Amino acid sequence: MAQGAQQTTHQRSLAGAEIAFERDHQPGRQRRRQCGTERQGGRLVGQGQAQTGIIGAILLAARRCMHSESPQDWKQLAALIKVWGAGLGFAAIGIAPVAGSEAAEAGLLAWLAAGCHGEMDYMARHGVKRARPAELLPGTVSVITARLDYWPDAADAGEVLSDRTLAYVSRYALGRDYHKLMRARLQQLVSMLEAEIGAFAHRVFADSAPVLEVDLAARSGLGWRGKHSLLLAREAGSTFFLGEIYSALPLPADDPVSAHCGTCRACLDACPTGAIVAPYRVDARRCISYLTIELKGSIPVELRPLIGNRVYGCDDCQLVCPWNRAARYTREDDFAVRHGLDRASLVDLFAWDEAEFRQRMAGSAIHRIGFERWLRNLAVGLGNAPSSPAVVRALAARGQDDSALVREHVAWALGRHG
Repeated sequence: MAQGAQQTTHQRSLAGAEIAFERDHQPGRQRRRQCGTERQGGRLVGQGQAQTGIIGAILLAARRCMHSESPQDWKQLAALIKVWGAGLGFAAIGIAPVAGSEAAEAGLLAWLAAGCHGEMDYMARHGVKRARPAELLPGTVSVITARLDYWPDAADAGEVLSDRTLAYVSRYALGRDYHKLMRARLQQLVSMLEAEIGAFAHRVFADSAPVLEVDLAARSGLGWRGKHSLLLAREAGSTFFLGEIYSALPLPADDPVSAHCGTCRACLDACPTGAIVAPYRVDARRCISYLTIELKGSIPVELRPLIGNRVYGCDDCQLVCPWNRAARYTREDDFAVRHGLDRASLVDLFAWDEAEFRQRMAGSAIHRIGFERWLRNLAVGLGNAPSSPAVVRALAARGQDDSALVREHVAWALGRHG
């Protein structure tokens, strides 16, 4: 997911490992690069008539695939899938083999044994199924992976983080929830494929099942695992969601790319709570994405001051990543900023009632944490905000809230203001 919690909660060793970049580090302040194509009805236009002939030749080979044992025919079909994927708006498509996840499986088991998953019991429940695609879809022999850019044209992340009167929302969550869009887009790709070669066994995933998304994406050549545990690509940084199609088609796998983090440890040093306990290892129990999204109860008192004004997720490890200089703005209207959430006031958001929260957050990833946890997170943000009469009044107004969880965090926040 973001890349989405992306490996356990948006791309990500835990869901909601939301990814972002600092606009000062973005040559795409120049806006995102245009690739010379436009999307119309699932077909590519704007690259000249020559491509029509190329696609036609690929189609002829693709139609033979279901009755062919020729590796060359399957190679042609893989090329067609990538052409269609680009036409559907995906930033990149890769193909991963089913075998080869032994190292990732061992790492997952060690991570679980150390308790790094916190209260995400489903991680332990699913266990090694994440690393074994055939246990989710018997007969899986290849995995089609996809990247979809999400970074919106929003208020500068660094400026919002430095203004403690504002609420910082991870940039992947400023628009509509990506799960449905990503799944629908992947299903479109499947439908186009089935129209050419007939039905085949498959399952579509978008941060919606026990899948080692980053490992599959890395083994399909879409990028490499960064030290913050998220996927990185030289041409795009990491501001994208991941999705997969488990497939019974014997598609040839793409070659993985080499890692390019080198000796850099910017992400480890930037983590506000020290959640990146070692390169490639995130302890969810300290991660702000986990604390503000996955954790259902009280946020540990010792971590609350470190959360600052981050009320839904955290982008810090990606804001400092040099590779995000190449990050691109999304073309997806659904990921555009809604309701001014890119620089909303903590006091204003805390004044919402539950009906307003449900109405404004409908269709957003934020909606799933519910109103109670939303208020809990905002109370922590207000506790870390500069003291002012407005902040104290906002907190005091919820001092007798119906929720014991909210009352506890409000009391802590008021204590911070004397």
